[in-house]
Amino acid sequence: MLGTLQKYTYFAFALFLRRFQYLKLIAADFGAALLAWVAFFLLRKYLLSELTGYRFTEGALFYLSGASVMIALFWTTLYALLGEYRDIFRKSRLSEIIRLARTSLLGTVVIFFALLLDDQGVSNYRAYYKTFTAYYLLHFTITAILRVWAVSSVQQLVRTGIISFPTLLIGSNKLALHTCQELQSTGRHLGLRLVGFTPMGTAIDTELAHALPVAGSYQQLPGLIRSLAIEQVVIAIEPSEHRRIQEILSLLEGSPARISVLPDLYQMLLGSVKVNHIFGTPLIEIKQDLLPVWQQILKRVIDVVGSTLFIVLASPVYLFTALMVRSSSPGPIFYRQQRIGREGIPFDIIKFRSMYVDAERLGPALSSDHDPRITKWGRFMRKVRLDEFPQFWNVIKGDMSLVGPRPERRFFIDQIVQLAPHYRHLHRVRPGLTSLGQVKYGYAETVPQMVERLKFDILYIENMSLAMDFRVLLYTLKIILEGRGK
Repeated sequence: MLGTLQKYTYFAFALFLRRFQYLKLIAADFGAALLAWVAFFLLRKYLLSELTGYRFTEGALFYLSGASVMIALFWTTLYALLGEYRDIFRKSRLSEIIRLARTSLLGTVVIFFALLLDDQGVSNYRAYYKTFTAYYLLHFTITAILRVWAVSSVQQLVRTGIISFPTLLIGSNKLALHTCQELQSTGRHLGLRLVGFTPMGTAIDTELAHALPVAGSYQQLPGLIRSLAIEQVVIAIEPSEHRRIQEILSLLEGSPARISVLPDLYQMLLGSVKVNHIFGTPLIEIKQDLLPVWQQILKRVIDVVGSTLFIVLASPVYLFTALMVRSSSPGPIFYRQQRIGREGIPFDIIKFRSMYVDAERLGPALSSDHDPRITKWGRFMRKVRLDEFPQFWNVIKGDMSLVGPRPERRFFIDQIVQLAPHYRHLHRVRPGLTSLGQVKYGYAETVPQMVERLKFDILYIENMSLAMDFRVLLYTLKIILEGRGK
């Protein structure tokens, strides 16, 4: 009982300490932005020769206080949207300064056009240059000083082991031993605390067994990560064992732990992956955040606003299509079918019915080019994607996005996973109304074709961006206008 209480107290303190570091960084940025605006207020008076005869009244103080708080809120919001408060325990002071210079320029431009462009005290363009440069340098300098202080204090806690990250090593051969030794000697400054290893077979290196305890079998990885509170996983097996690595990554799908893999020489030479050399051993960091925070928010806003506008503007098309479905064959207008969405959560997808009623009375089956189950009107709808129009409601609800991998049924997912375990990778994002796989490969008529199309959806996820979404939407529009759907 006492041991459990001590363990609970330790985890509660560790959680509080980490959250306090986030608050400290946010407070440093907030304070820096506030001080920079107050300093700029006074410097601006000097630059525009307004100090002579100026009296600091109570009203001016009230205005300055309110404006400073609003400006500070703007800056902290901007930093949050750009992901400045993510993973604060592994920040580099030099990279922070470089990134802060860019972010400060962006924020200064926004404030300049929002507030400073209409400055009544400015009489010529030279004064604009002076005020812009003065504010940028003030904000950057003050924020850089406080940011470096905050990051340095966090780094000190990590280096001394006060804040650490339980790390699990996967592998049991000489390579795993070498990686273990490297991490123990050079990984401390990143807070990595090795708690054990999981062997990949019966052969276990003797030195490794003495250095670390066996945490369990690699097949138990999801449970081990939960029970040991693992925050970092290092896969230390030969890079050429692609099937093994793929199996491990499939087991770790959805895990909150950061994952690193030993790269092979060709991956490093091609530069196709971001290799982290901070550890003694170079490691590939598996990307956790597919989109920056601001792009995630903007993508969702575009989904909701775009879908709402489309439904409103295309309401006559919806009405006409509904009437045609009703007249083409007996049965309901809409067809609901359970699909698997983000994080493996099922939802009901909505379509205009394009098949005769009871088309799947013999069980789930994929459609084909000359499928007799499809009605005449249904065949036309599929060519121009009219049957997909009700899914804009799924997008508004949050089940789907405008662009993302197409959702599949559990019946077919179970078959796909047997051939391609990495299919689960698609469940990291919301499924889409259209996808790169659909526009590049098209509809799949068999499970092997679905596996073949999978590579395009994986490619989309690994290169996910708003620009990629825009290209996929344009390509989808081209297919619709050419009537190449089916």
